[in-house]
Amino acid sequence: QVQLVQSGGGLVQAGGSLRLSCAASGRTFSSYAMGWFRQAPGKERESVASISRTGSNTYYADSVAGRFTISRDNAKNTVSLQMNSLQPEDTAVYYCAASLTSYSGSVYSRSDYYAYWGQGTQVTVSS
Repeated sequence: QVQLVQSGGGLVQAGGSLRLSCAASGRTFSSYAMGWFRQAPGKERESVASISRTGSNTYYADSVAGRFTISRDNAKNTVSLQMNSLQPEDTAVYYCAASLTSYSGSVYSRSDYYAYWGQGTQVTVSS
């Protein structure tokens, strides 16, 4: 089992940057593929980015590709989401998530692949 604690987020003007971090407990962090999701008011939760156990493979939603970067540090049990060129439509509660997997190169964009979730953090982008 893994517990996820998020940090970062906040309020930023359009065009600005924010960095989200997610710290995982336990000594088996490298056994988990990781993902970031977001949920805006009145909308369904959507995948933003995901990364494989080793960090060798990544996935980005079309809406954030080229602006967001997901990374992980298995030595520090952390996964991060660097968000650049933020736009008002990026406003949402962001969640990190962990998926226990035997496949080192797999990335998952579907939320039902993830059993463990962080507490969520608000990102607000003003125009």
